[in-house]
Amino acid sequence: MNYRILVIDDEEPLCDILQFNLEKEGYIVECAYSAVEALERDLSKYDLFIVDIMMEKLSGYDFVQRLRSTLGVEQLPVIFCSALNDEDDKVTGLNIGGDDYITKPFVISEVLARVRAVLRRSAAVLKPRLKKRKSHNGDLLPDVVYNTIRIDQNEKTAYIDNREVPLTRTEYDLLLFFLTHRNRIYSRDEIIRNVWPNDVLVSQRAIDTNLTRLRKKLGHYGNNITTRQGFGYGFKEGN
Repeated sequence: MNYRILVIDDEEPLCDILQFNLEKEGYIVECAYSAVEALERDLSKYDLFIVDIMMEKLSGYDFVQRLRSTLGVEQLPVIFCSALNDEDDKVTGLNIGGDDYITKPFVISEVLARVRAVLRRSAAVLKPRLKKRKSHNGDLLPDVVYNTIRIDQNEKTAYIDNREVPLTRTEYDLLLFFLTHRNRIYSRDEIIRNVWPNDVLVSQRAIDTNLTRLRKKLGHYGNNITTRQGFGYGFKEGN
């Protein structure tokens, strides 16, 4: 199966359980630990969202309402997965745009069955997307690789040791820039010009914040992103 699923829930252990069991079924699974984090990602690369409702700052209901109003992803299927088990909660979730509703605590076999059913019902939307991913091989961009880091430029996804690293759009663009411009220090202004769109106003502090998050997600490779006080940042090979 080539379906990509994003699990959105602020309970990390629950995300881990869902990811483990869904990956055993052959799905490609990522987790976001808030609706805010999920909205920072490229939602168009996913085929199904499993969404909690009660999350801080932005609820699952809010996420789905934004999804349904975003061109290009508005038809993608959603399964709510929530501890809210009143009939009114389920009706609200389905009316907002959910394709199914699972209550916690759940039985994993039921989750898997409902995922299969929703994907089957959504075939008319999803099959053209899967076909498009497999076509135009002559237009595919090459992977960018450094040791065990690999960036798939076609899927807009980064991997370390063949394990996908959940990056925001900005973190992905920063990593791609550094891996294709190694062993040189770039000023903050140069990084802004190369990474952010021209029509977006970016503070230099935003670079520091995004690089701090990126370093953490890269594990030991975070040490390769070097800082030269008064000059800027770069990606140094060999650390």
